[in-house]
Amino acid sequence: MNALRTVALWAAAVAFPMPLMLVYEAVATEPVNLMQLVQFALIAYCWWLLAILLSARPRWLDRLVGLPQVYRLHGVLGLGALVLAFIHHQDSYTSNGLAHTLGDWGLYLSIAALCLAVFFLSGWLVDRSRALLRARRFLERVVFRHQLSIWLHRLNIVVVLLIWLHAHVLTRMNQYAGFMILFDLYTVVVLAIYAWKKWVAPGTQLQGTVVGNEARGASTRRLSVELDRPDPAVRPGDFFFLSLEGTTAVGRERHPFSVTDDGQKILAFTIRQHGDWTNRLGEVEHGTRTRLEGPFGRFDAAVAAHSAEAPLVLLGMGAGVAPLLSLAAAHHTSRRIHLLWSVRTPEDLYYRDALDEYVAASGGRTKVTTSVGRFRREDLEHELTDEVLRTGAFFIVGPSPAVLANQRLLRRMGVTRGRIHQERLM
Repeated sequence: MNALRTVALWAAAVAFPMPLMLVYEAVATEPVNLMQLVQFALIAYCWWLLAILLSARPRWLDRLVGLPQVYRLHGVLGLGALVLAFIHHQDSYTSNGLAHTLGDWGLYLSIAALCLAVFFLSGWLVDRSRALLRARRFLERVVFRHQLSIWLHRLNIVVVLLIWLHAHVLTRMNQYAGFMILFDLYTVVVLAIYAWKKWVAPGTQLQGTVVGNEARGASTRRLSVELDRPDPAVRPGDFFFLSLEGTTAVGRERHPFSVTDDGQKILAFTIRQHGDWTNRLGEVEHGTRTRLEGPFGRFDAAVAAHSAEAPLVLLGMGAGVAPLLSLAAAHHTSRRIHLLWSVRTPEDLYYRDALDEYVAASGGRTKVTTSVGRFRREDLEHELTDEVLRTGAFFIVGPSPAVLANQRLLRRMGVTRGRIHQERLM
């Protein structure tokens, strides 16, 4: 079912530019080769618009296919739009100097935005190279000290406005009134939705108060937030984009964190301190107001999609245990669970008592294995039976390179792709 939803999402992205293209084809009188180049530009423009829509993180779309799939489509749309825009730029022509300048700037800014997004916001490169990952972390710490994603999305809006104006000053485009009305309608609707989501909708988001802020291990904190009202939409394994209001300690930037338990009134977040924002979490006082965008996540839906007899194998690395603890809290009395948790030092096993409680209350259904250092293949072969490898549902959470490495390892051990679910921590 999720595969069908994903196919439908990508099909919708392909179909999104078609009304604009069909209207242009019906009214345009330019030579065929020039019309084709304009069609390429229209596809690129519509995909830039759709990427802006996806950057607003629609919750309903997350529940359908998951944010990772949304982010993947966002990246592909950006790359595809740039390729089509480049072809249009290289092969088309105009005597209008202003239109030419606007098109040049739109293309150059889109190239810059894509390069920055690929390196800083996606895992296409840094998840597969430790050297690039270290370089990104250094640049984030020294050069880009604030949320780069906000500025990149704003840069995408600038690109769209430049191309919008580029089309309006071209006689070959603005002479078709019906087409231009539809062109403007696409633009206005998308930008209005984005503006509503970013500047109006936050007033309707969940809000709460910090009621706990405890150190866990050497570099982790447990932040507890009491919601102003319970939220029945919160499911085990979900995560939120959390911002702290009225504090100068950490600023008001939004960061994604997974819920550690299965509560719907008080939410606990386990946060590893490894950046400017998280390193100052210890300064956050009780009573600090918070705003929470979400919930997001499909872990609980993934659990429900597997047979009730299928064992759950939860593989967490460091603070990546947080959403897995949430799944364990919800299912330890009803399903077979084996939670494997690897940490850097013994002091980082800060949830051992909670896990022991789940094991004691599970009636023999839950097993917990911890390790100081990563689990290797021989460790997994010792811990996991052939039956579990053949029928189990696997959930992996941790740093991106480690998640990818464990995913490859499980595939070599015979676990099929459809039974592996993962969430990568930045």
